[in-house]
Amino acid sequence: MGESAMDKMKGKAKEAVGKVTGDRRSESEGKTDQAKGDAKDTADQLRERAKGIGDSMKGDDRH
Repeated sequence: MGESAMDKMKGKAKEAVGKVTGDRRSESEGKTDQAKGDAKDTADQLRERAKGIGDSMKGDDRH
């Protein structure tokens, strides 16, 4: 399991506990952890796209 997935799971659990106990701070922290996981996913996707573009450009030099 990746780091982003763990952040999302931890966040969902924290948010659920916060909702059940009425602890708005825990609920908010959970949402923040989930957003952090989403941001890591987006960064990974952008990194992969950039790598693909770089690999494509390398291929053009061989012709």
